[in-house]
Amino acid sequence: MVNENQELKYRSNNILGVLAGTLVGGLAGALTALLFAPQSGEDTRMQIKEKGIELRDQTTEMAEDVMSQMRSDGHKVNVLGRRKARNFLKQGQALVVEQLDNVSDAAQAGKKALQDS
Repeated sequence: MVNENQELKYRSNNILGVLAGTLVGGLAGALTALLFAPQSGEDTRMQIKEKGIELRDQTTEMAEDVMSQMRSDGHKVNVLGRRKARNFLKQGQALVVEQLDNVSDAAQAGKKALQDS
């Protein structure tokens, strides 16, 4: 029982020590940051604003470039697809004409065979 109380007391002291150390360390870090800041807060905010505008402009430019490239590629695909479709249509028409000629020849041969018999 006594051992459990000592262990609980030790944990409480340990947790309080960690919290106190964290608080003191945070305050020391904040004070150091304020004392050694290379510029004022207003200058920092202005710099952040300028960098944000620059980043926005770069992003817009990149998006426009990508859209332009996509339109160009889409146009190329469209032209190529239409060209291939026309070629397939011509090939299909040639096959149809060829088959009609074969059917016509077969019909003529059948007609001649009927007349000869």
